[in-house]
Amino acid sequence: MSKNTPRLNRKERIRKKVNGTTERPRLSVYKSLKHIIAQVIDDSSGRTLAEASTLSKELKGKLSEEDKTGAAKKVGALIAERCKAAKIDKVVFDRNGFPYHGRIAALADGAREAGLQF
Repeated sequence: MSKNTPRLNRKERIRKKVNGTTERPRLSVYKSLKHIIAQVIDDSSGRTLAEASTLSKELKGKLSEEDKTGAAKKVGALIAERCKAAKIDKVVFDRNGFPYHGRIAALADGAREAGLQF
């Protein structure tokens, strides 16, 4: 049993209930030890509509290594901005099996403050 197995089990339980549609795509969040990635996915067509991460061109050189929570909030604001450009204003939040606190909550707060609804 690997360290990720409990998270993957939680992810499967969540994905049974959370599904992205054309009207409300799914905002999926993944975090590694260094980076955080957010994608807006339309599950009916299987397409990624928007994405943002700490590796994005707009954020890459401007983030400090110590403040990962602040970086997550900026990624949330960036994904909301890209959703607005793609005419998406409502999404379904998928925490991907991660607990809803820390960087995951910061990303969600940043997206909400930038105008994304979920």
